[in-house]
Amino acid sequence: MEFSTRTADTKRLRKRGAIMKIYNTLTRKKEEFVPLEPGKVKMYVCGPTVYNYFHIGNARPFVVFDTLRKYLEYRGYKVKFVQNFTDVDDKIIKRAKEEGVTAPEISEKYIEEYYKDAAALNVKKATVHPKVSETMDDIIRFVQDLIDKGYAYESQGDVYYRTRKFDGYGKLSGKNIDELIQGASERTRSTDDMKKEDPLDFALWKARKEPSEIAWESPWGMGRPGWHIECSTMAKKYLGPTIDIHAGGEDLQFPHHENEIAQSEAHNGCEFSHYWMHNGYINIDGTKMSKSLGNFKTVRDLLQHYDGEVLRFLILSGQYRGPIDFNSEILEQSKNAMTRLRNAKSNLKHLIETGSGNMTEAEKEKLAGYDKYRQEFIQAMDDDLNTADAISAVFELVTAINTAVKDGASREFAQKSLDTLMELANVLGLLQQEFEEEVVIDDELQALIDERQEARKAKNFARADEIRDELKARGLILKDTPQGVQVIKA
Repeated sequence: MEFSTRTADTKRLRKRGAIMKIYNTLTRKKEEFVPLEPGKVKMYVCGPTVYNYFHIGNARPFVVFDTLRKYLEYRGYKVKFVQNFTDVDDKIIKRAKEEGVTAPEISEKYIEEYYKDAAALNVKKATVHPKVSETMDDIIRFVQDLIDKGYAYESQGDVYYRTRKFDGYGKLSGKNIDELIQGASERTRSTDDMKKEDPLDFALWKARKEPSEIAWESPWGMGRPGWHIECSTMAKKYLGPTIDIHAGGEDLQFPHHENEIAQSEAHNGCEFSHYWMHNGYINIDGTKMSKSLGNFKTVRDLLQHYDGEVLRFLILSGQYRGPIDFNSEILEQSKNAMTRLRNAKSNLKHLIETGSGNMTEAEKEKLAGYDKYRQEFIQAMDDDLNTADAISAVFELVTAINTAVKDGASREFAQKSLDTLMELANVLGLLQQEFEEEVVIDDELQALIDERQEARKAKNFARADEIRDELKARGLILKDTPQGVQVIKA
């Protein structure tokens, strides 16, 4: 089955200079992004299986595709963004048994924890966050339809998809079905495999194995859905039969996304998604980070030592399709980079409070020059979400701003400079949090600042440095500006 239903006016978009390109895993090339409906984007991203805190590898698709969403909105698109919670799963059931609680208690706990950690990473909530447990009737109808059309069959309370019946199987992953057949024939067949017509068939519905196991009534007995059918159903329910972008981690490409295509296109009779996007792994010592291997760092643990924006910067600092080697060095580099951005923002806020009035003609010229960096930013983001080059454009802007205001600036210029910086930072989800605490300057602190200023005038730099070091030990940094001394938290 092959489908093509593009409806947007490509020439119109190109004329407006609004065309961006994204790497489509399905076609294995960069393609111009043209939505199904002009001005609107329907986007589905696979969410977490909620049985634990998510690790930094899990965080990568959350951050990457949140950034894609923010950029599309920046370019004027209305984005309907759906990210599910898999709250019915073997891992959840296992965790519930270990802790002596119910599966819904485990899933609800970690959904709440997901929201906390996602907020720390400045990940915006989806338009809809559907849960598998709340979509059960839709899933059962979806499975029954596949049975009615001959794409699925019931066997001892389980329901399986006839993989070979779908002609396009393997088109996303590039896997040859003959090789898959050979691999299946070489492995030892499990009890579940014995229920199948074909070893390649995969589960749409699983019969309950024991009375205590969470289950729902269905035409095939008590049971629960297979993993792949869940996303197919939720995507259709909230976005329709064909969507613009389906995204997730590289590890989901096969079999999860491949199976989603087979199910959805057999059920809907049309193309499931125009574009498929997959982010690369985060590795530790050259090995993919995963809970099963035990080589993972949870975001919750990392937040004890680094703030969420540092972690977000780390994720965005590389091309999203390539791997990231996670280590303490890259964390410190990201921390230092965020410090530079925050210092630029802080300096501009100080100038807004202390600067002169309206812009000079020279400042107007400098402000007009900022558009160069905005265009570089857009060009990078249009090139398959190249956040690494987009970040470079932001730092070029920061250098230009710092140079422009080194001898002071008008309030208006400082404000417009800050507006430009925040315009780009907002797209990347950076500089959203305020880290500088207000410093209360009491009489003792003011006396030390005044003494330091007098020491500098008298060229007594030893005493000036001594006072600076004393204040630094108290967690305060003195920053000399043309408008006076700025006191900030270290």
